[in-house]
Amino acid sequence: MQDRREFLKRFALLGAVATLPVNSLLAQDVRTPKPMGDGLTAVRFGAELSRKKGPPRVITIPDVENYKVLKGDFHMHTLFSDGRVMPVDRVNEAVDNGLDVIAITDHIEYRPNIGGGKLKLAENNDDHNIAYNMAKPEADKNKLILIRGTEITKSTMPPGHFNAIFVKDVNPIAAVVDDWKKMLAVATDQGGFITWNHPGWVAPNSGGLAAGVPMSFTAEHEDVRKKGHLHGIEAFNSTDYYPIVPEWCNELDISVLACSDIHPSEYQQYGVQNPRRPMTLILTEDRTEEAIREAFFAHRTVGWAADLIFGRPEWVEKLFRSSVEIKKNASGLTLQNLSDIPCLIGTSELAAKGTLEIATVQKLTVNNWFVGMNKPLELTV
Repeated sequence: MQDRREFLKRFALLGAVATLPVNSLLAQDVRTPKPMGDGLTAVRFGAELSRKKGPPRVITIPDVENYKVLKGDFHMHTLFSDGRVMPVDRVNEAVDNGLDVIAITDHIEYRPNIGGGKLKLAENNDDHNIAYNMAKPEADKNKLILIRGTEITKSTMPPGHFNAIFVKDVNPIAAVVDDWKKMLAVATDQGGFITWNHPGWVAPNSGGLAAGVPMSFTAEHEDVRKKGHLHGIEAFNSTDYYPIVPEWCNELDISVLACSDIHPSEYQQYGVQNPRRPMTLILTEDRTEEAIREAFFAHRTVGWAADLIFGRPEWVEKLFRSSVEIKKNASGLTLQNLSDIPCLIGTSELAAKGTLEIATVQKLTVNNWFVGMNKPLELTV
């Protein structure tokens, strides 16, 4: 009986081992204990615990005529307003995402992490340039273009919130904080580009637009535009798209943007290298801050987010014709996507870097590329 029990015990053990993955067994066979020394000094496991980070995302978009297509995000927050990461983290996230340029736009009026018994992040809590100054060395090291910016937070709607980018010094803007129109004027005097942020947003308990009420371009917005103090509008913010905004930008001759308005980490908001993450495409003469600024004021911007492209008809069509080769074949047309931007041709998807065969047509409709409010791009073949 004892022999039978021993046999069953050994058989059960053998069965358990047999169910282990082969890799697990091999790993046990080849693994050797790490030397622990005399036990009185630290044993470093850096190599064993290091994260195997992949390469930065590479975003392919061909040149449009003589313009380079740069990728950027111009609405981002850090711990120096109500964000949750440090400025250097925004730089590293942008590099990992394949962006060429970013602007950190911390709020002037709302800085819950600074002063008042909160976390003291800087010796001079009144310096509104601190996030830019902290991020700039890391940006330069990684060849990321960093634009100085800030958010002017008028919390009721209208007029809402505005970003000022390409400014030289945020502190003089903050010095006139009691008058939002003066803040826009000071920013513009510095050469700043002013964007109306998230036009469909309503601050909680602000007395702003009620839920379901259509957004509108108000008399106050028109007043600052006529003064030259409004140059663009966000058509996409965070996870929200505002279909009317490309139409407004066409009518008012201003630029369209797509921005993240990111507060948490990139990983928390969009995940790792998410291809649907919002960004603004800028058609520039070269890869410099001044060239990017010139493109903004010339309205050579296109929004890209959630697999949507939107912007002024001229540049959306030129972007498509640079990105997609159209060739005639014996049975129809071959569309070759040279870019990482997906295209919905009718009801068929032309994937990033993909190929699509279709019947011969006189006109193509690209149903995820928009040139106005719910107006898909149409072009002759």
